[in-house]
Amino acid sequence: MEKLRRVLSGQDDEEQGLTSQALDASSLSFSTRLKWFAICFASGVVFSILGTGLLWLPGGLKLFAVFYTFGNIAALASTCFLMGPMKQLKKMFETTRLLATIIMILCLIFTLCAALWWHKKGLAVLFCILQFLSMTWYSLSYIPFARDAVIKCCSSLIS
Repeated sequence: MEKLRRVLSGQDDEEQGLTSQALDASSLSFSTRLKWFAICFASGVVFSILGTGLLWLPGGLKLFAVFYTFGNIAALASTCFLMGPMKQLKKMFETTRLLATIIMILCLIFTLCAALWWHKKGLAVLFCILQFLSMTWYSLSYIPFARDAVIKCCSSLIS
């Protein structure tokens, strides 16, 4: 458990500069950060499920896109409570996650644009699907060899 605390709080990394340490520092205890992670993640899941339920109402596509996108943002932001915002941003833009991060952020933005400003229902649904896929691919990057396993599984299904 102590090793998990050190890794999640960023104490397991090499020496950081004074600025990075100040930005990563958190006055929250580990149990408080875990609680807020759970609250933020759960609210993200609830927003996404609520958005999916609103999809079936008349004119609910806009609400679906907004709630689903905010749900994904809340779920993504929940990990900031575990590692700190600066460490989260550093990990998001590492070379192994850079493409998935960029696609995910673009899909979040384009989903809202398609639903709220462009009024294109088909594009909003397409961007929500791409949002889900990019978020899944991004999440798999944190599990060792998970992306390789998914690629092998999909390639064996295709051939």
